[in-house]
Amino acid sequence: MLVPVFTLKLNHRINPRMVTVGKYDGTHPCLTAATQAGKVFIHNPHTRRQRFAPNQLLQGGLDSDTSLLNINQSVSCLTAGILNSRDGHDTLLVGTQTNLLAYDVHNNSDVFYKEVADGANAIVLGQLGEITSPLAIIGGNCTLQGFDQEGNDLFWTVTGDNVRSLALCDFDGDGKKELLAGSEDFDIRVFKEDEIIAEIAETETITALCHMHGSRFGYALANGTVGVYDRATRYWRIKSKNHAMSIHAFDLNSDGVCELITGWSNGKIDARSDRTGEVIFKDNFTNSVAGIVEEDYRMDGQTQLICCSIEGEVRGYLPASREMKGNLMDTNAEQDLIRELSQRKQNLLLELRNYEENSKVALSALGGEGDGQIGIIPANTQLQTGLSVNIGTANQSPHVELNISTSNDTIIRAVLIFAEGIFDGESHVVHPSAHSLSGQILVPIIPPKDIPVDLHIKAFVGYRNSMQFHVFELTRQLPRFSMYAQRTPGTASELQSYVTFTVSERVQRVVMWMNQNFLVPEDIDCPSMPLEVCFTSLRDGGRLSIKMETNGEVTVRTEDIDLAGELIQSMASFLAIEDLQVEADFPAYFEELRQILVQVDDYHSVHQKLTAEMADHSNLVRSLMIRAEDARLMGDMRSMKKGYMELYDLNRDLINGYKIRSNNHTELLSCLRAVNQAIQRAGRLRVGKPKTQVIAACRDAIKNSNVNALFKIIRAGSTLS
Repeated sequence: MLVPVFTLKLNHRINPRMVTVGKYDGTHPCLTAATQAGKVFIHNPHTRRQRFAPNQLLQGGLDSDTSLLNINQSVSCLTAGILNSRDGHDTLLVGTQTNLLAYDVHNNSDVFYKEVADGANAIVLGQLGEITSPLAIIGGNCTLQGFDQEGNDLFWTVTGDNVRSLALCDFDGDGKKELLAGSEDFDIRVFKEDEIIAEIAETETITALCHMHGSRFGYALANGTVGVYDRATRYWRIKSKNHAMSIHAFDLNSDGVCELITGWSNGKIDARSDRTGEVIFKDNFTNSVAGIVEEDYRMDGQTQLICCSIEGEVRGYLPASREMKGNLMDTNAEQDLIRELSQRKQNLLLELRNYEENSKVALSALGGEGDGQIGIIPANTQLQTGLSVNIGTANQSPHVELNISTSNDTIIRAVLIFAEGIFDGESHVVHPSAHSLSGQILVPIIPPKDIPVDLHIKAFVGYRNSMQFHVFELTRQLPRFSMYAQRTPGTASELQSYVTFTVSERVQRVVMWMNQNFLVPEDIDCPSMPLEVCFTSLRDGGRLSIKMETNGEVTVRTEDIDLAGELIQSMASFLAIEDLQVEADFPAYFEELRQILVQVDDYHSVHQKLTAEMADHSNLVRSLMIRAEDARLMGDMRSMKKGYMELYDLNRDLINGYKIRSNNHTELLSCLRAVNQAIQRAGRLRVGKPKTQVIAACRDAIKNSNVNALFKIIRAGSTLS
């Protein structure tokens, strides 16, 4: 059994997912974590009583190993690492909802302090792509920003939603690191610098990402799921009723391959094989795990896995020795073998009991009536499935209908469907009552997002009087745009919003894409040009038209800019289009965006005014305090009372002003998020280089407060910027 080689008890509560280790003098590793009181503690057991300026770090007692850095704001993320390769020591990076601090702990000085309007929810430090200097990359309100050692903003792009996790990984195997970003819209996006090269859809918010080796990485979701991907292929995943608080890659069993170490909200720590997800080690804290890191903390030449709980308990584990290799649990090989054989014995006994019961039923039903009870069905029985669009009724909303039926007079006793992101708990069971059994079951499905989904179906098939049933298993894919019903053309020209682009493909290829991605009653033919196909959304009744001319010009008409982007990305992927420029116009959405930009300016003005007022009030507080104390020392109780009453009123005004500032800041963040999402949507209307250029040009237009240029860029691309 693997046991801790050291245990510490730090007298500080630790914020979850905010633990790191840094060598701030270049030699001695220091455990660093954020506390719940707006401070960061640095545990340095190697050099006692370092001198720090009192306004920055508050040192403990004479023999204390722990120093406190006052941030005076709630810390939202932190990390440590080499930011300037010439320094030879690590830099501490602390993110809040308004600022990013790069701090030189050894020299007690700020490296830089930057305001970040979109906040910092996650942070990672390292080299990205071909950018030569290390970057501190933060993920915030739909944005990603990267700063170098001087605080220069060398990297900026937008993503689909609030970023919750970041990691650097050589995703495509070219020897350069790509950025993995997990967000609240359940997507893992892979950025090759500012270009998205892959998107992986998950079922919940991605709360943690970690690079394992090569192109392999681990992930954790808010619903208790952890797993491993190799590029876009998922190797395995497991789901727990507890939440994964931290994940880390570490070779715990000394087999040369990193395992996925997970710290859970119930205090459990487990190590799982990166290939199978099998648990090879586990241990327990009395409280929730806060973070997991690795470092040679004892400075004896051996790297330890360091696990921290939210109550400040720290344990360090050494990798297994050769004698323990492959046997980290508190068991031995003989016990595992006995357990496995006992389980196999139980399964065989259960199977034998079933055979005996079948024989009894067969003997008591010599007239042949017992076939159904035994569960025997015709050898040619097949399970058939069909997908169709149901426009709904007064009592049922529009949906996709899954039709499951048998090919003869057998009945379906129950159906289990497993599908990611559609059903609560990712599974759905249909179990008809005994008097309504039939050979057909209709299952309504309402996908919340336009993504292709595999439906894994298991059906119990037999006869009405059967005691045992045959299990049929099959998989059916739900097309990406299954929530759109085909309709006859006629009113599409009334739609004012559209996207136009040209493809050098035959119309047959576009028709093939439609047949694969939409649920149509019968395959769309290739009529004489132009081709026009119209659909209605089952979600909101919105109209969609796709038209292709003889010269390859494609026009997509819809009021939904998100749908237009999804259609273009899907078509470009199917037709293998690397670069695609478009012309787009969404008058209603542009007017909404124009109003949001006006609100952003108003909120910025209010913020500056409130900040100035607060500064004036702060100076007045100082003056009133001095006057009131002078009056007290002089025995002028009336003046003292008057001064303190004024001070009380001023303090109340300051509190009210803070509430107004807080509400103003919340509204400002909401508007900035909408602006960042607009840039993301403008990018998704393009593919390849035009996409990257549009995002960069939109940002420049917003920086320069050039609203007209922004809308021109969204309409026609970056050529008009």
